Amino acid sequence: MVSSGVPNLPDYVIDGYAQEMLMNHYDSITRTIQPKQDYVRKFMEEDTKLWESTLQSLIYHELIFKAESESLKQRLNQTADVHIIQNNFGCEWDDEDEEVESYNLYGYNGEDIIAFDLQTETWIASKPQTRVIKTLWDGKKTVIADWKNFMSNTCFMWMKEFLKYGKSVLHRTDLPTVSLLQKTPSSPVSCHATGFYPNRAVMFWRKDGEDLYEGMDQDYGEILPNHDGSFQMSVDLKVSPEEDWKKYQCVFQLSGVKEDLITELDKAVIRTNWKEPTDMTVPITAAVVVVALVLVAAAGFNVYNKKKKDLDNDSELSEKLNTGT
Repeated sequence: MVSSGVPNLPDYVIDGYAQEMLMNHYDSITRTIQPKQDYVRKFMEEDTKLWESTLQSLIYHELIFKAESESLKQRLNQTADVHIIQNNFGCEWDDEDEEVESYNLYGYNGEDIIAFDLQTETWIASKPQTRVIKTLWDGKKTVIADWKNFMSNTCFMWMKEFLKYGKSVLHRTDLPTVSLLQKTPSSPVSCHATGFYPNRAVMFWRKDGEDLYEGMDQDYGEILPNHDGSFQMSVDLKVSPEEDWKKYQCVFQLSGVKEDLITELDKAVIRTNWKEPTDMTVPITAAVVVVALVLVAAAGFNVYNKKKKDLDNDSELSEKLNTGT
């Protein structure tokens, strides 16, 4: 990523990810490769020559990318103010069906603008303004050959090395903790799974033994990362109080695990922050007491802000109930 016009921010940053987990970091200020996982650190210690040559390649790529970025800004007629140019490149391998895929695309201020097509060995412009860039880059045969070699060979070589060193981390399977949540008695019931790995998972509701799919009284949430490298997701079910809730089940399926994780829809185990409305004729002094308690709690938090590890899940679920997401 290249940025301009942002004080105290590196002009150039590159982060490496495997399974959406940050592996290493490089930027134009430190000019070093910083490992972010223990297995990457071990890899770097055991193959110093490979990582030294990689560092030189990153420094060279930084210079080339900065020149390309200036060209893009001029062609897009946006040379002033703050702008961010991203180059997202990598490869994917599905160990179940053996399919492989590689990609290389550029983004400008969060929008895709041009991408490299490995099959035709040409650039594809996403915007009219980048058609000129496409023509210029299509003529750079040496650069195209380098990208073709990286996307066809080098990327998969790196993938195999990372999988070899990080097998215990990248090939693990962690089942989630599943909870049933509901904001109010009339709100949809949310089946929330957190702490699972990898991120290849699906979750849905089942009624009378038959799967319910999108559009059938259920809403899907996207898979989101947790701070510890695991993932979370949820699926909401719209069910009326008059229905027989025992007919419903929440089903979680994780890639690499044969058995489904099934949670019965039981009103007794649903977690909620909702409370019965109090009598509105209560004196105003009661509200003053509540405010005082909140202020004391806030002051206490400022003094003691270390969270215990075993309360992480409860805090996460409580926040989800409060926001209704």
